[in-house]
Amino acid sequence: MAIEVRIPTILRTYTDGAKAVEGSGATIADLFADLETRHTGIRERLVDEASGGELRRFVNVYLNDEDVRFLAGISTELSDGDSVTILPAVAGGMV
Repeated sequence: MAIEVRIPTILRTYTDGAKAVEGSGATIADLFADLETRHTGIRERLVDEASGGELRRFVNVYLNDEDVRFLAGISTELSDGDSVTILPAVAGGMV
C-alpha cells in the first residue's frame, strides 16, 4: 500500500528536504509509525503522547483534502493511493 505524504517546510529537516514522501499503514497512526522508521523524530512532532497519542494541537492532517479530526482522527483508515497532507496550524495576526 502506497500513501503519498506531503510534508510542510518546517518538517522537511526530517525528510532530507523532501516535499513529499511515501509511506504505508492501515491508519494515520500506522502511517506515522512507518514514517518514523525512515524519518526519525517526525512522529513526535505530529503526535502528543501525553494526550494518549492524539494529534498535536497545532498540527492539521488532511486525508484527500478532508481534515482527519472530522473523520476518526489518528485512527482514520487509509487506502492505497491516498494522499495525506500535514500542515502546521497558523495563528497570529494583528489586534
